Amino acid sequence: MRGPGSLQGRLSLWLTIGAVLLWTLAAALTAGHLSAEMNKVFDSALEEAGQRLLPLAVRDILGRDQDDSPSQGVPTLREHDEHFTYVVRNAQGEVLLHSHRADPAVFPPFSGLGFASTPTHRIYSDAALRGTITVSVAEPLAHRRHVARGALIGLVLPLALIVPASLLGVWAAVRAAMAPIRQFRHGIEARGGGDLSPIPAGGLPSEFRPNAQAVNHLLDRLRRTLQAERSFTANSAHELRTPVAGALAQVQRLILEAPDDATRARAREVEAALQRLARLSEKLMQLARAEGGRVQAEASVDLVPILRMLVADMNRSEADRIDLTLPGTGVPALIDPDAFAIAARNLIENALRHGDRGTPVRVSLSAGGVLRMVNAGPAVPPDLLGRLSRPFERGPTDAEGSGLGLAIVKAIAAGAGGRLDLISPASGQADGFEARFSTGSARVS
Repeated sequence: MRGPGSLQGRLSLWLTIGAVLLWTLAAALTAGHLSAEMNKVFDSALEEAGQRLLPLAVRDILGRDQDDSPSQGVPTLREHDEHFTYVVRNAQGEVLLHSHRADPAVFPPFSGLGFASTPTHRIYSDAALRGTITVSVAEPLAHRRHVARGALIGLVLPLALIVPASLLGVWAAVRAAMAPIRQFRHGIEARGGGDLSPIPAGGLPSEFRPNAQAVNHLLDRLRRTLQAERSFTANSAHELRTPVAGALAQVQRLILEAPDDATRARAREVEAALQRLARLSEKLMQLARAEGGRVQAEASVDLVPILRMLVADMNRSEADRIDLTLPGTGVPALIDPDAFAIAARNLIENALRHGDRGTPVRVSLSAGGVLRMVNAGPAVPPDLLGRLSRPFERGPTDAEGSGLGLAIVKAIAAGAGGRLDLISPASGQADGFEARFSTGSARVS
C-alpha cells in the first residue's frame, strides 16, 4: 500500500503511527507492572484472610460439643460469588471447617506455612496449636486473569479513540504549520511572464527559506532577462520607424521623379519592401507591449463601442467585408482598451488576409465577453493549427503577413488572464477557420 503523496499526509500518518506504537508499548509495560502488583495485592489479601480466619476457626472448633460433626460448613446469609474459599483441617488432614462452596479436592495436603500454586488456584496455608489445626485459603487463578484482562482492556480501549483523535489532531497541527508553505506555493503558481516579482517568504520554516531565496533569485534573473529582451525588441522596432519612414518617403519621391519605367518599377519594389519592414516593426512593438504584462485595466471597460469603432474603420478600407454581431447590452471586462483593440485588429486582419475573399468575415461578441472570428476557406491541419500562435509561424499561404498576429493575440490573452482558442473546421461547418478570444473576466460560453 502506497503512503500519502503530500508532506502533510506523510507527517500526519507517521506521527500518528509513532504515537500509537508508543502508547501500545506503554500500555504493555504498564499491564505487566500492574499484573505483578495485582498478584502482590491478591497474595496479601489471601494471607490476611488466612490469618484472620485461623483464630476464629480455632475458637469455633474448641467450643464445639463432643457430638458435633467433625466436618462443618459455614452457613451463608445469601448466595454470592466466592473469590476465596477455605478449609480448616486437623493434624490427620480431616476437614473440621470449610466455606460453603469449598471443594476439598482443590486443596493439597498441608505441607507448610506460606503460598503454594496449583494449575487452577493460588493457596495460602497457616497453622495453630503447634500444627494440630491448619487453615488453607484458595483463590481461583481464573479470577486473577479476569481482573488482569479487565485492566488491560481498560488500557487498550482508549486507543480506539486516541488513534482517530491523534490523526485528526496531528493533521490539523501539521496543516497549520504548513500554511506558510502553501502560501508560498500559491505565490509560485500565480507568477508568470506578466508578473515575476519576488514571492513573500515571511513565516516559512528555516528548512524552506533557502528554497524560497533560490526561487526569488531565479525570478529576478528571469525578470531582468525578459525585460532586456522586451526592451531591445521595443526599442529596435521604435528606432526603425523613423529611418524606415524617411526611406519610404524618399522612395515614393523617387517613384514620382523616375526618368523611365524600369527605374520606377525598381523603386516600387523597394517601396513594398519598406512597407513590409514598417508593418513588421509595428507588430514587434505590439508583441513587446503584449508580453510586457501591461494588459489588464484597473477598472472595467465596455468592449462593445471599442469593437464597433474598430470594425467601422476597417470596413472603410475592406469594402464592408466584415459582418459584425454585437449583444444588446454592454460587455464589461478588465482589459486595457488599446490592448483589446490590438487583439481584435490582428484577428480581423488575419481573417481578411487568409480567408476566402468572396465570403464576409463574421465577427461577434457574446454577452459573456468572448470575441469570435470566423472566416471561410480550407480547413487547417491539426498539427499546423497548434503552431499558428507561435511567433513567425505561418501556414501554406501566399498572403502577405509577418506571422506575428496570432502570437500577439495569444500574449494579450495570457496577460489578461484569458485564452485564445483556434478551431478548424469552424464550429458547425465542414471547413473554415475560427478564433475565440476571451479575457480572464469574461464568461466563456
